[in-house]
Amino acid sequence: MTGAPMTGYAVVIPTLARGTLRDCLAALAAAHGPRPDEIVLVDDRPVPDADPAALDHALSVLGDLRACTVVLRSGGRGPAAARNTGIRAVTSPWTAFLDDDVQVGPHWCDQLVQDLAEAAPDTGAVQGVIAVPLPGERRPTDWERGTAGLARARWITADMAYRTEVLQQVRGFDERFPRAFREDADLALRVLDAGWRIQRGRRTTRHPVRPASRWVSLKQQRGNADDALMRRLHGPGWWSKAVAPRGRIRRHAAITAAGAAALVLAVAGRPRAAALAGLGWAAGTAEFAWARIAPGPRTRHEVTTMLVTSALIPPAATWHRLSGLWRHRGAPAWQEVAA
Repeated sequence: MTGAPMTGYAVVIPTLARGTLRDCLAALAAAHGPRPDEIVLVDDRPVPDADPAALDHALSVLGDLRACTVVLRSGGRGPAAARNTGIRAVTSPWTAFLDDDVQVGPHWCDQLVQDLAEAAPDTGAVQGVIAVPLPGERRPTDWERGTAGLARARWITADMAYRTEVLQQVRGFDERFPRAFREDADLALRVLDAGWRIQRGRRTTRHPVRPASRWVSLKQQRGNADDALMRRLHGPGWWSKAVAPRGRIRRHAAITAAGAAALVLAVAGRPRAAALAGLGWAAGTAEFAWARIAPGPRTRHEVTTMLVTSALIPPAATWHRLSGLWRHRGAPAWQEVAA
């Protein structure tokens, strides 16, 4: 561990050229303090869709920072692979990751450099403070509450700065994580296991709640496959290591099993047993739906969405967990690979 008191930094931003990118870059350009040595914007759209002109509008807000900005392509392989593409281009001692849907604070550059200057020699990374604005005139929706959870999450790459040498030491992000989920926790656990510390800084970044489909919670269940990979890499206790909520996968599996049993028993001509299993499915689904409806705004749209998705999520979550366990059944613990 070198621990040299260097605070030069690069900013790496993976993007799908969403409309939020312009606001992200504008906030970075407007922030007071020492400017980044380099900005690496990694276009992760699939190659056939990666029209460079789509980024021109966003890049135009960078002003004099445009001269130190490079745009790379990663071919649509996911944010982990995109960030690795960015890491390979970085020459600065620190690499600060931002997501393309965040907005750094007005003094972010000053605060980041201060965070890095105060980092002890054995500190491998410094996390930013994430603020999620929620509506004040009503209770937040299920999606809004989920996004607000980012403010409490550990090590998320919405705003996370690593020593570049540390990233190289642990070989960057694991590209088997194809989504923006768990790839940041996996990296942080490997950094901690390598003997580095991770501390929390004082700089603040705003993470607005972006619009989402009413089916977004169903799509998110794909992350259960990533949880299966985390278990293979870091053991069954990875939840506590990463200070991550265990979620409801066990309840989802039980609800799914009850529903499947009800169908099988009904087909087998055992109506009483099928009714009991069906009652268990209904009770579990109702409890899950109410847990999501109760803290929300309880509008017709929200209630309908919660009822439908609460019936669909348990089997989807169970399926993705089982498929992840099968897909990653041979993945060794990361220490075995490092050795």
